Amino acid sequence: MQIPFWLHKNSFIFSVIIWLVAIVVGIIFQQPLIWLFPFVWVLIPLIIKGIVQHTDFLFWLLLLTLPLSTEWQVTSTLSLNFPDEVIMLLISSILFFKWLIQPQIIPIYVWKHPLFFLVILHICWIAVTCIFSVNPILSIKFLLAKSWFILPFVLMPTILIRTQKDVRMMALCLIIPMFFVLVQAIIRHAFYQFSFEGIKKIFSPFFRNHVNYSAMLVCIMAIIAAMLVLTPNKRNSKTWLKGIMLVCFIGLGLSYSRGAWLAMLVGIIVAFILYKKWLWQIMLGGFLLTLVFALGLVQQNKYLKLEPDFQQTIFHTNFKDHLVATVTLKDVSNAERIYRWVAGVNMVLDKPIVGFGPNNFYDNYKAYTNSGFKTWVSSNPDHSSVHNYFLLTSLEQGLPGLVIFLLLFFAMLGYAQYLFHQLQSRFYAVIALTTGAIIAMVGTVNFLSDLIETDKIGSIFWLSIGMLIVLTHQLTIEKQSIAHHS
Repeated sequence: MQIPFWLHKNSFIFSVIIWLVAIVVGIIFQQPLIWLFPFVWVLIPLIIKGIVQHTDFLFWLLLLTLPLSTEWQVTSTLSLNFPDEVIMLLISSILFFKWLIQPQIIPIYVWKHPLFFLVILHICWIAVTCIFSVNPILSIKFLLAKSWFILPFVLMPTILIRTQKDVRMMALCLIIPMFFVLVQAIIRHAFYQFSFEGIKKIFSPFFRNHVNYSAMLVCIMAIIAAMLVLTPNKRNSKTWLKGIMLVCFIGLGLSYSRGAWLAMLVGIIVAFILYKKWLWQIMLGGFLLTLVFALGLVQQNKYLKLEPDFQQTIFHTNFKDHLVATVTLKDVSNAERIYRWVAGVNMVLDKPIVGFGPNNFYDNYKAYTNSGFKTWVSSNPDHSSVHNYFLLTSLEQGLPGLVIFLLLFFAMLGYAQYLFHQLQSRFYAVIALTTGAIIAMVGTVNFLSDLIETDKIGSIFWLSIGMLIVLTHQLTIEKQSIAHHS
């Protein structure tokens, strides 16, 4: 017990000893890098202390790095998005240990919020499906990654977002880096004459493909639209925002992403629906139409009429031909999507309760495919997924997992509508409506893809939950203020 006490009281002498030992060892082994050890000895505790004390800085840094991060293959079986996923892991670890020591760090209203309850239920059911998973190791990796997405984006806003200034800061931290990626993409695209074929080559290292890029861009555009509405006409910043929005429209058009274009349209329509308080009526009508359509396809195996012509389903390098092929179902991406959807439905029918386990689609789906829907890209060298997040959830987490996720998704839309109409502050009401539009757009792109597990779109989805919880608390503050003044 005396040695640690002596080291603490005589830290200068101990540091000198460490420095001298490093010099001697470096000379003996002829390794000058060893001489850096004393500096590392001093700096690492300072860095750790700074990170722990200023987790808020890490959160803002995380938002800034989201559009700029790239995929990093750590090992042959492990990949990370760098640096954002590393920062997520760091924030999650710090937040978890801080909560153990100081439970009140997470506001009490968070624990009482129905959305947070659904998030916890979502995670708990994923943990259950990991137990019954075809490959539990892959599923546990998925669960861990999910947790370090949720902790920073759902909980950190409830700790840090207190004022309108904080909300604006959050918006700028997303807009500025995304605008940089957008401008460099347009410039690089110009060298390919803005061709449809050229879009494959302009997003690296920031985005894997034009689908991820356009999906994030359309969500950021919704944030810019909210800032435009909330910025007074006489301010110079409004002119800048208009210019940025114009460039965004150009970038979105040049992305040649049908899903993102559809998402923008859906976002506008849903914003109008929330404005009119039509959400639950539209949702009920949409559910009935979907049910009728699905039953119509299954009845007498009518879905088999969608079988593609193996020779005619090709990837078109001309976008006009690409659109025509989309409408006539001769586009290879849509044909391959149907091929995997058929496999996905068969997988759900085989394991409807607990599914195959998270992260287990690729290793199991080929046994459930229908050869009549096969295309020339069905070998799937990229190990891509089923291209429908809702179907992916049901086949990997069972139908209970799908129900839980749908409850969460529609509860988010419901809260967006409720908050928009209840909040007295125009600023926060607009943020609520914008959040609802973003949720709808994320849902749209995930009906045609599976992007919620990616850092770019998953972050926006979970951040939307965090913002809805913050806005609910803001509504409580408003009601208390009104009651106090009355």
